[in-house]
Amino acid sequence: MISVITGASAGIGEAAAVKLAGQGQQVVLVGRNPAKLAGVADRVKAVSGSLPDILSCDYTSLEDVRKLASELRSRYERIDILVNNAGVMTTARTLTPDGHETMIQVNHLAPFLLTNLLLDRVTGRVITTSSRAARMGRINPADLNRSRRWWSGWLQYGDSKQANALFTVELARRLSGTGVSATCFHPGVIKTEFAPRTFTMWMAKNIPGMGQTAEEGASTLVHLATHPDGAAHPGRYFARSVPESVPRGMTDPDLARALWDASAETVA
Repeated sequence: MISVITGASAGIGEAAAVKLAGQGQQVVLVGRNPAKLAGVADRVKAVSGSLPDILSCDYTSLEDVRKLASELRSRYERIDILVNNAGVMTTARTLTPDGHETMIQVNHLAPFLLTNLLLDRVTGRVITTSSRAARMGRINPADLNRSRRWWSGWLQYGDSKQANALFTVELARRLSGTGVSATCFHPGVIKTEFAPRTFTMWMAKNIPGMGQTAEEGASTLVHLATHPDGAAHPGRYFARSVPESVPRGMTDPDLARALWDASAETVA
């Protein structure tokens, strides 16, 4: 079984890769930092007996995403599981070289593009890392960059994570009847280097009992990749390895379709 995991150079992506490799899956590690990926590859080899393929990609460049998709297509006739896990959170408003706000591109547009470029090769499951922050999202398909609305880092992050949930809803609808499923999940507040300059992450690392380990955060991802739940609940949002009820803004099919259309136009 071939599982492509983005954001695999650290955190829950690394933890999930090691766990899945230990269960016999052939993992493909994708990340921005080749040196960190090499370290994860050594951990994978320690549990699986063989080095995994590693591919570097910078999600702030959509051209880099296209190159990644092309390389994956050249190497693999099929991808059993595609894990869209790469993400970023920043309190500073920046634009990518493509002209998009960084979080909406890295967290949503890049995985949206990658998934669409690989979809005819995916045979099993698409799993996307969302967040409970999606509950505060107020995504506007006509203003993905929040250039015409009040901007803050957490508001934009919430929009991007809401986009992950809506992407999953519409992807599941489009995949209905194909045998391929799509789910998303909340990993919890993890003690990693993610969003290192935010107060929330400071609390997670410094207040006892506040944060979870990367392995704990990866448990729902691993569950969705290996358990029948990952196929039995298409379009659903999971937390702690069970489907969770979420606000209408994370499940609205009309909003999901509008976001899909806007995203497809944006990355074209």
